[in-house]
Amino acid sequence: MAQIGNKLRSLEGGRMAFMCPGCNEMHAVTVEGSPRWTWNGDADAPTFSPSVLVRGYRRITDDERTRIMAGETIEPEPRTCHSFVSDGQIQFLTDCSHQLAGQTVPLPDFGVSE
Repeated sequence: MAQIGNKLRSLEGGRMAFMCPGCNEMHAVTVEGSPRWTWNGDADAPTFSPSVLVRGYRRITDDERTRIMAGETIEPEPRTCHSFVSDGQIQFLTDCSHQLAGQTVPLPDFGVSE
């Protein structure tokens, strides 16, 4: 994984990743190969098209893991993150299940790579 500018990381398989402030984790899109997103080539103010849709489940907490190991049933909590990344801004659509749904915020920096 290589840092490109302040906002992106280059991943294997022709993918680019950015930090999602709504999910507090990386989201990746494919920019080389097929199918792929278009990318404006700007690592500090990226634009990807079309929209980025991530669906999955919230990670379990340490406490929930302990309870599962003790035999308790924990229902997975579905989550959705749907956004447009445009000129270094991330516009979260209203179908997002996190607190930034319906808002547009700056794409955060990755910070100093280790």
